[in-house]
Amino acid sequence: MTRQPEITLDGEQRQARDWFETLRTRICAAFESIEREAGSDAAFIFTPWDREGGGGGVRGVIKGRVFEKAGVNVSTVAGEFAPEFSRTIHGADEDPRFFATGISLVAHMANPHVPAVHMNCRFLATTKRWFGGGADLNPPLPQQQDTDDFHAAFRAACDAHPGPGDYPRYAKWAEDYFYIPHRKVHRGVGGIFFDHLEGDFTTNFAFVRAVGETFLDIFPRIARRRMGAAWSEADRAAMLAFRGRYAEFNLVYDRGTLFGLKTGGDVDAILMSLPPVATWS
Repeated sequence: MTRQPEITLDGEQRQARDWFETLRTRICAAFESIEREAGSDAAFIFTPWDREGGGGGVRGVIKGRVFEKAGVNVSTVAGEFAPEFSRTIHGADEDPRFFATGISLVAHMANPHVPAVHMNCRFLATTKRWFGGGADLNPPLPQQQDTDDFHAAFRAACDAHPGPGDYPRYAKWAEDYFYIPHRKVHRGVGGIFFDHLEGDFTTNFAFVRAVGETFLDIFPRIARRRMGAAWSEADRAAMLAFRGRYAEFNLVYDRGTLFGLKTGGDVDAILMSLPPVATWS
């Protein structure tokens, strides 16, 4: 896999970037393993991209029997925000220079009984330094067991890291953030969401790593639980309608989509989150 061109990194930036890249490799291997269990030889196709102005990333996409379309992206970029956009970014209102590194993934599943899922972790530096991220479950046909297990896993991750980990706050943040006002519905069944996590790098980085490790543990277990379930055309229709709502949120409200487009990211990587097929009735 081709690495993006080097930009000057300090120790904290390098630690974060290296871990996000390692997590990407492990998640992709886990998803490919699930495909093998389903009798598929589908594998990720990795496409590197360079950002004009500094840095770049790698876009990874798999289309298989279980994962109808899943993308796992990593990027490390640096440069200057446009003046108007800089005023909306934490710590960039007086100095537009920035650094950002992170991992972002979205998985849209072939079986309507397997929840779609989103996860991202990121580290940004302006005049301030902070982590952000989270994970949320998006089932077209919700199953209470899956919802409970997903939330319990992230509650445990937060509880194991008192200080940066605050499950009640982050769960409420996810509930509020992943909401589609014009539809008056939530995008999914929630999870955790956090941003502007400043303070001791070592403590906060340990928590962010726990978020990634928790996702790597809980989502494959849920996928394996549901991927062999029988489904009907009515189930498929419900999933496609749900995906339409998912697309609306990502195009209208999602901060990550806006950040990527405003900072010269790879358009295909940014819009990787959109489902392969959706319907609007």
